[in-house]
Amino acid sequence: METVIRLSVALGIFCIMIVWEYLCPRRTHHISRKQRWSVNLGLAAFNIAIMRLSLGGIAYLSAVTAAGQGYGLLNWLAAPEWLSVIVTLLFLDFAIYCQHIVSHKWPLLWRLHQVHHTDLEFDATTAVRFHPLEIMISMLYKVLCIALIGANPWAVIAFEIILNGAATFNHSNIDIPSAIDKKLRRLIITPDMHRIHHSTVPAETDSNYGFSISCWDRLCRTYVAEPKQPQTAMDIGLKPFREQHELGFMQLLLLPFKALRKR
Repeated sequence: METVIRLSVALGIFCIMIVWEYLCPRRTHHISRKQRWSVNLGLAAFNIAIMRLSLGGIAYLSAVTAAGQGYGLLNWLAAPEWLSVIVTLLFLDFAIYCQHIVSHKWPLLWRLHQVHHTDLEFDATTAVRFHPLEIMISMLYKVLCIALIGANPWAVIAFEIILNGAATFNHSNIDIPSAIDKKLRRLIITPDMHRIHHSTVPAETDSNYGFSISCWDRLCRTYVAEPKQPQTAMDIGLKPFREQHELGFMQLLLLPFKALRKR
């Protein structure tokens, strides 16, 4: 049931964002949707199948197990329900922020994470362009975090829904008026803010690591407000890959096992 809820909400948000992109795009794309979407959505379907056959539902089950066995910080302290929900959501969001930074700094993890950054355009489908090994490692990392904190099981489900929805939103190619965008950034990650993270400029790629709330980038000084080039003209992706055609499905699966290119 937990998986059905997450996938249903994720699909609903995705449909809303692609319609919004079509009606009110922020940037003009030069690579066809047919060429990119077949790869990105193919990866998404493949990852869902892999997770269903391996680690599907393990995050929620680990939280239930922690609660039943009484281990993890929140369970040791017998925190009230409302506090355990808030702490779980904030702790897991910060944990994913930290994981994202490590995925850029540690060459072994960057081999996997670069698959996400090889997309030469930026829209809602970019949010699901991940290598299956990175998805699995990320899930095991979340399980560890859940066990350490003694995460609230219902908050874990909520976090997974928020994470998927926020990623789809902040990767979308939607046009939000500048004045509204600045106000939204005080709390959440907007597409204009996260698009900077997908810039070909290394200093910009190494910024704006957050996925849902924007405070971590500000507190940890990884926040960049504006790119060097205009949002509508900045190059997206990694420079070495902009010199060749969009990578195919099998090329992305094999990419981490090839010689690592300098960013």
